[in-house]
Amino acid sequence: MLVVDDQVLIRAGLAALIRAAPGLTVAGEAETGEDAVRLAAAHRPDVILMDVRLPGISGIAATERILAAGGNGDSEGAAPPKVLILTTFDLDEYVYEGIRAGASGFLLKDTPPERLLTAIRTVAAGDILLSPAALRRLLETFTTPRSSAAPELAALTRRETEVLALVARAHTNREIAETLSLSEATVKTHLNRVMAKLSLTSRAQAVAVAYDYGLVTPRSPR
Repeated sequence: MLVVDDQVLIRAGLAALIRAAPGLTVAGEAETGEDAVRLAAAHRPDVILMDVRLPGISGIAATERILAAGGNGDSEGAAPPKVLILTTFDLDEYVYEGIRAGASGFLLKDTPPERLLTAIRTVAAGDILLSPAALRRLLETFTTPRSSAAPELAALTRRETEVLALVARAHTNREIAETLSLSEATVKTHLNRVMAKLSLTSRAQAVAVAYDYGLVTPRSPR
C-alpha cells in the first residue's frame, strides 16, 4: 500500500494502522501529489490511500496520472492500483471527480479504524466503496449523457454492452450472471474486456461511462 497525505501525523497514523493489520504492508508514504505519482511507479502498490488536498497537484489529479500510467512501471500485465480517496470534506463534487478519475472508493478521515481496514480490502478485491444509491445520485446529478451510438461504444460487443449497462444499474456480477444466464466467470471476462477496450480502471468509472453514453438514463429503474 501507498499512503498519501500532506499532514505528517495523519500519514504516520494511517501507516501505523496498516502495518499492524494482518496481510497489509506499507510500501511507501508520500506528502505531495507528485511524490505519490513517483512512488506509485516505483513501488507498484495494490491500493493507494489518497488525500484530496495536497501541495502541488491535487490527490484527484495524482490519481488520474497514476492510473493513466497504469501505476505499474514496466511490469507488463500487472493490474493498476486501486485508489481509495480520503478527505475531511464530505462534498459530492470531490466524490464525483474522484470516480471520474478512476478511484474505487471514498472515505472521510474520521472513519473508524476497523471500517478503514475493511474499506481497503473491499477496493483491493475490485469492489466499489460507495453505495449503489449514492453512486447513482452522484451520476444523475453531474453527468450529461451523450449518444449511446458514440464511436467508443462501437468497440464493444452486444453482450459487453449489456454487461456494462447492468453494472451501471448497480448489479453485482452474480446478479448480472443470473439476468443474462451466464456464469459469474463469464461476466467477469466480459467486464474485463469492457474495461480494457474503454481504458477504464475501476468499476465506478465504468458506471460513470455508462451514464455518459446514455446506456443508463437518470432515475431509470434497476
